[in-house]
Amino acid sequence: MKIFGLTGWSGSGKTALMVRLIPALTARGLRVSTVKHAHKGFDIDHPGKDSHNHRVAGATEVLVSSPRRWALMHELRDDEPELTLSELVAKLSPVDLLLIEGFKREPHEKIEVWRAAVDKPLIAAGDSSIVAVASDGPVPGCPVPVLDLNDAEAVAAFVVERCGLGHP
Repeated sequence: MKIFGLTGWSGSGKTALMVRLIPALTARGLRVSTVKHAHKGFDIDHPGKDSHNHRVAGATEVLVSSPRRWALMHELRDDEPELTLSELVAKLSPVDLLLIEGFKREPHEKIEVWRAAVDKPLIAAGDSSIVAVASDGPVPGCPVPVLDLNDAEAVAAFVVERCGLGHP
């Protein structure tokens, strides 16, 4: 399973690029999964639902299943540490390409999403795991190739080439 990431500062457009990149990759016949890092607490469950009640009652894991999808929620309790990226990846089913959104300090290859309007420094200037920058304009002093942030097909072609995925 190939692993490739998108990273960048909050508000740079990582998720917007991700949701355009996924169909550009799946249209090439690739099976793609994603991992998204959330910095804040988040919840995919809702009060009043049976699964939420199970968690509130103290269940460590709750698996919800239907004919269309299933979801496993694992509650970190008693100061359990957040899982590492490699621990999370080990929990996923194999696919052709795993796209990682966030996790900017991890060593996998990634594209930095950068916009001058966000007014944050270029991460690629000091991070060798960043192999390209996707931007909506010029990127002064960029040490890696710059891709058009608005051209998901070109970004997909770069990812496919970089990961050696050619023709599945």
